[in-house]
Amino acid sequence: MADEHTPLRIIPLGGVGEIGKNCYVFEYGDDIVVIDCGLMFPDEEMFGIDLVVPDVTYLKENRSRVRAFLITHAHEDHVGGLPYVLPEFPGVPVYASTLARGLLGNKIKEHKLHANPLLALDPGDELTIGPFDVIPFRVSHSIPDAMGIALRTPVGVVVHTGDFKFDHTPVDGKHSDFATIAKLGQEGVIALLSDSTRAENPGYTPSERTVGDAFREIMEGLDGRVIVATFASNIARIQQVFDAAKAFNRQVAVIGRSMEQNTRIASDLGYLVFEPSQFLPKDRIGEVPADRVVIATTGAQGEPMSGLARMANRDHRFVEIQPGDTVIVSASPIPGNEEYVARTIDNLFKAGANVYYHTIKRAHVSGHASQEELKLMLGLTKPAYFIPMHGEFRMQVQHGRLAIETGVKPENVFIIENGTPIEIFADGSARRGQPVSAGYVFVDGLSVGEVGDVVLRDRRALANDGMFMVVVQVDKQTGRVVGRPEIITRGFVHGTEESRILDEAARRIVDALQQPGDRISEVALLKEQVKDGVSRFLYEQTKRRPMVFPVVVEV
Repeated sequence: MADEHTPLRIIPLGGVGEIGKNCYVFEYGDDIVVIDCGLMFPDEEMFGIDLVVPDVTYLKENRSRVRAFLITHAHEDHVGGLPYVLPEFPGVPVYASTLARGLLGNKIKEHKLHANPLLALDPGDELTIGPFDVIPFRVSHSIPDAMGIALRTPVGVVVHTGDFKFDHTPVDGKHSDFATIAKLGQEGVIALLSDSTRAENPGYTPSERTVGDAFREIMEGLDGRVIVATFASNIARIQQVFDAAKAFNRQVAVIGRSMEQNTRIASDLGYLVFEPSQFLPKDRIGEVPADRVVIATTGAQGEPMSGLARMANRDHRFVEIQPGDTVIVSASPIPGNEEYVARTIDNLFKAGANVYYHTIKRAHVSGHASQEELKLMLGLTKPAYFIPMHGEFRMQVQHGRLAIETGVKPENVFIIENGTPIEIFADGSARRGQPVSAGYVFVDGLSVGEVGDVVLRDRRALANDGMFMVVVQVDKQTGRVVGRPEIITRGFVHGTEESRILDEAARRIVDALQQPGDRISEVALLKEQVKDGVSRFLYEQTKRRPMVFPVVVEV
């Protein structure tokens, strides 16, 4: 049973030192609650990997103590891991706000998960789970209904901001809950975990409303079609597309599976408001004059299969980019996606469109707080301990510096990596704990966690140097080579040089295998000899190390 010697343990399993797969464990005595469970998109070194989800080994080892998953908002980097993680935790409820439940319900249906109840937790509610009083509070972000979550625990109040910014003129009119944040600050916050995404950016993040002004400015006086690409989850942005279109008497078509789904769910729940006559079914786009059409689509990150990329490549069923179209890319590239985005913008220009993108016109604002807002959050909560989260390491460091400027003691700022627990005791002391496992779990097609580092290393080798397959026939009785070895290569050298190298390699293989003389051949040994001999020879000749696959056939 818990007593004053029991610490509150805070363990990030994802989301620190990186942007993505946010997953934070709060543990006291026999009870664990988890805030968020997201995914991350693979970097270009992760060949063939579709998604990366958090390693929840620690939670699986403590399965009987996991009481709930609490969701701050429905972005993929906060909820995308649930379909892969929940099957391990049957019966554990997921708490989320109205819009997040709508979007998650869809995801859970698609993945056929029925063992986890999806329960309401909206800003202003309160809820008790074991030793935790859960207090969600409203914050602004680039999706409606985003919340921070405070936990009142036996060692004090912990505040997890979720993703936030302080937008004083939000598009939906729902303001950040300064009153609750300040009240928690007065009660005394033992630890604050805060969003570090824009900790390097001075000043304030502009209001979402400025984007609506930019849309109107661009659309005014245009007589062609307007295509706006943005994130499918940014309902406020989609609302502003509808509002700007209405101002110029245009209808709006929505394209892209995720955006169509989200638009439907958000308008059913009342988060997206437009007149039915304003909505243009995508198969009727061609029937409406160009100066009466606005198209909202996915693909602002240049994803190869998304709406915008396919329109740019003239490979879309409903929309081909034509001269006279104006495209607004309403997003800035996520780090790592710059090339995709640049390629898509190039293709749009080639197809004759005029493109407004992040470096040309600010038709986008971030959903994350800049330095002055981060300081305001620190000033309102006045935490004893500070854990910067949701950012790469350098962003966490900058955020830690802001905390020290606002009065947190330098030794009370914990800049940690995934899997490092922070333990806080009832007497107000805190320390780092023994790290738990918190690596990457790769999702590749239908397999979750089966593709490991070894497979990735092989894929990298194949991508870098190609492969070299050697088929050798040997006599079962004597172990002597029969005929000429057959060599098949992929992604290796081509041209006149290749045939010389292949001939020489074949000769070397025969030499290597003639050595043993009259003895019963050991296939494994022969394979090893072929592999070593060929690898060494190829490296001498080409300074490359292709993967060598020896196949020994006994005849």
